[in-house]
Amino acid sequence: MSDRSNAPIIIKRKKKVVGGGHHGGAWKVAYADFVTAMMAFFLLMWLLNATTEQQRKGIADYFSPTIAINRVSGGGDGLFGGTNTISDDSAMQDGNGDTGGTPFDGSPTASELAAAEVAVLESVEAQLLGIGGESLIQQEALRHVITRLTDEGLVIEVFARENAPLFVGNGTEPAPLLVDLSAVFADVFDTVTNPVAIEGHTRALPIVVVDHPIWDISSGRAFAVRDLLLQNGFDGARIARLTGHADRDLAAQDALSVRNDRIEITLLRVHRGEN
Repeated sequence: MSDRSNAPIIIKRKKKVVGGGHHGGAWKVAYADFVTAMMAFFLLMWLLNATTEQQRKGIADYFSPTIAINRVSGGGDGLFGGTNTISDDSAMQDGNGDTGGTPFDGSPTASELAAAEVAVLESVEAQLLGIGGESLIQQEALRHVITRLTDEGLVIEVFARENAPLFVGNGTEPAPLLVDLSAVFADVFDTVTNPVAIEGHTRALPIVVVDHPIWDISSGRAFAVRDLLLQNGFDGARIARLTGHADRDLAAQDALSVRNDRIEITLLRVHRGEN
C-alpha cells in the first residue's frame, strides 16, 4: 500500500480543435482580400472602357485634389502674396489702383465681368459633356471630345480614334462623326456671343517627302470645320481666326499616332479681369 502511494500521478490533457481544422481561419481573410482586389481590378477595366478621356480626367482629379493657396498674387512671395492688410485702402486713397470692388458709377468691374464670362463658358462645357445632366453629344461621339478652360477661353478638342477618323482618308473631307458634332457645336455656340478660333492638327507622315502636304491638310481641315458651322447657322462674323498647325503641336508623343489628328475649337474670352 505504501509503495503505491509514492507512485507519480500522470495527467493527460487532450487539445480539442474547434472548426477550421489545422489551417485555422486565416485563409478566409486572404481569400476575401483577393476577391476584393479582383473586383476593384474589373471595375477599373470597365471604367477605362466605358468612360471618355474627359471623364477619366475628372475621376483622376477627384482622387488627387489640389488646393489653390493664393489665386491672385501681387508679385511678392510674402505671407499675403505681395499685398498687405492696408494695401487696398492705400490704393484707393492714393489713386494708384482698383481694389476690385464695384466702381462708383455702379457698373461691374473687369474682374466681375471676367468671372461672369467664365461661368458662362463652364455652362457651355456642362451642356456638351453632360456634367450634372444629359450630354447633347451621343455617348460614342463623346469619346472623341475633351474640353479645358484656359486663359484664352474654352477649348473644345475633337480627336480621331483608331478606326474612327474625323476626315475621310488623309484629306479634308469631314467624316459623318465630325458632321454630327459640328451641328451640336453650332447649336451650343448660339447660346453665347464669344468669338471662335478653329485650329487644325495632323499627325506626321511616315515618310519624308519634298512636297510636305500636312500644312495644307491641317489648314484645310480648319476651313472645313468652319464651313460645317456656317452650314448649321453659325454667324461667320464670329470666326476670329483659322489656323493650321500641321504636326508641330502633337497631343501624343508618337508623332504617327492617330491621336494627333484633331481639331481644336476655342470659344475665346473677351474679358480677362485684372492681371
